Amino acid sequence: MDRNNFQIIPIEFEHLLTLQQLPLFHKDPFDRIIIAQALTEQLTVASKDRFFQDYALPMVWE
Repeated sequence: MDRNNFQIIPIEFEHLLTLQQLPLFHKDPFDRIIIAQALTEQLTVASKDRFFQDYALPMVWE
């Protein structure tokens, strides 16, 4: 994971605060926490999931 600059990010309280404010474009709870973490930490998401784009995240595979 280091070679690709991937990081495992624990779920923090700040992520949960962001999560509760998210609109329900995406219904999958696991994807929603990834979205909340990415927004809170200003991260780029690697996903082809079209619902991620509704949250204005920087993405790979847009």
